[in-house]
Amino acid sequence: MCSYDYDIAVLGGGPGGYVAAIRAAQLGKKVALVEARELGGTCLNRGCIPTKALLHGAEVYEQTVNASTFGVMASEVGFDYSKMAAFKSATVEKLVSGIGSLEKAHGVTVIKGFGRLTDNHNMHIEQSADECIDISYDKLILATGSSPARPPIEGIDGKNIVTSDDILSMTELPESFVIIGGGVIGIEFATLFSTLGRPVTVIEMMPSILPGADSDIVRTALRVLKKKKVSIINNAKVTKLEGGDTVTVSYELNGVVKTASGACCVVSVGRMAETRGIGLEELGIEMNRAFVNIDEHCRTNIENIYAIGDITGKIQLAHVASAQGLVAAANAAGHDETMDYSVVPSCIYTSPEIAFVGISEDKAKAQGIEYKVGTFNVAGNGRAMVMGENLGIVKLISDMDGKLIGAQLMCPRATDMIAELAAVIKLGGSVKDVADTIHAHPTISEAVMEAAHDWEGLCCHAIPKRK
Repeated sequence: MCSYDYDIAVLGGGPGGYVAAIRAAQLGKKVALVEARELGGTCLNRGCIPTKALLHGAEVYEQTVNASTFGVMASEVGFDYSKMAAFKSATVEKLVSGIGSLEKAHGVTVIKGFGRLTDNHNMHIEQSADECIDISYDKLILATGSSPARPPIEGIDGKNIVTSDDILSMTELPESFVIIGGGVIGIEFATLFSTLGRPVTVIEMMPSILPGADSDIVRTALRVLKKKKVSIINNAKVTKLEGGDTVTVSYELNGVVKTASGACCVVSVGRMAETRGIGLEELGIEMNRAFVNIDEHCRTNIENIYAIGDITGKIQLAHVASAQGLVAAANAAGHDETMDYSVVPSCIYTSPEIAFVGISEDKAKAQGIEYKVGTFNVAGNGRAMVMGENLGIVKLISDMDGKLIGAQLMCPRATDMIAELAAVIKLGGSVKDVADTIHAHPTISEAVMEAAHDWEGLCCHAIPKRK
């Protein structure tokens, strides 16, 4: 039997990789975690956490501006973006340090450097220009993540044309923005910048922003963005970028070329898998373009190699990567677990927040599924009213037997509340189960119960619908 340096090696320390390393160690394996940059990956360092830190700062600023509504008098309200950025960086640093402590506490060996596979049991790691080490392992978990996509648009490398990574490293806020891409990342940035008083134009190629979100929720989101003076241009194809102190974006709309301009252009059109240069092709790992093919066990076509996270091309969300990491680690440790992607909540940190899970009403219609809907307008929720945040909707979708198959929320704390509905769907529960569950008062979560009561036709806090 071969003797390896490690039972399991994990290449990539993002939300999938660092969790996989800990779980493998918990299962009694000797584990190495190899990461070229910071622990926590994109999510912690250049994505989820820094954007939410900045969005929270913008939310506090907006609440302070409107404080007089609640009888709180605040004069000369302003913000210092450099301090907001410093708070963001300090939060990230603290969490990165925490991950390092967790890995150490679980006995994981963290190796800093760029790893490249030399065969299916060996890895060459470049730690600096003149320092390299080699390690061997029995099993390997690939978790190298993704980076912002840069589409082949003329002029994309011009001055003040940036990606989401670049914008998060700024300590000064540009005076105006053009955002290319109206998906989750683009609309979260539009929310951030417009809340801080910056003019924003969003250019989206598709007919609507936030693909995947319920159309009723998208309509409400558009109302909010319009109130914040965000200009949304749909069905538009960007054809050219001209960088400079003012960036000019040319786009084609209905056969006519038009332009939009801003001090900064943020390119936010998705993410590409980071699978280049790590030896996958030479090893013969099956790929689908830049993505690694895996089975339900997160195993590649090479028996001792697993892959998780954005590089698998499944669902590019941090919590999916972590779930895959747990499955891959268990299987690499000799267990038999499978991934289930049927119940994955999605969250959008706009104001109000948006969250959804399962099937939407739009998809139910498109797929010819017979369904029943219960809704509740957040304006009827007492807690939302006292918070001054009474715009939004809760929608529950069931099959004709009453089984909950989808939920869409737009309300304060929607991203926290979606877990309740994900659990109900995961357990095969019904809308009646939600209706019969006593929800604490006064809470935003009561809106979920009210939507379930509406599904029954028995909502006490809404005007009866005309039959």
